[in-house]
Amino acid sequence: MRRFSDSELKDALAALPGWSVVNGKLHKEYKFADFIEAFGFMTMAALGIEKMNHHPEWLNVYNRVTVDLTTHDAGGITAKDAELANLLDKIW
Repeated sequence: MRRFSDSELKDALAALPGWSVVNGKLHKEYKFADFIEAFGFMTMAALGIEKMNHHPEWLNVYNRVTVDLTTHDAGGITAKDAELANLLDKIW
């Protein structure tokens, strides 16, 4: 797996509403009605994440889930990260 070129990253971001690049990682913050909904999102997402075998850096604080995606083996953002971002957005 190779990391995206600048133009590939720009194209990927155009297809991922609400996502940005922060500190070299795809980044998004999801907001929910309450903790139960936020935790439920993480639980549902975990099933698809495990199937992909591509695990996010994420943080839950009450009704927010903050997600950062990067492919450590490739040293940056790859198609796997964009695929995982898409998966998370479909669950949300």
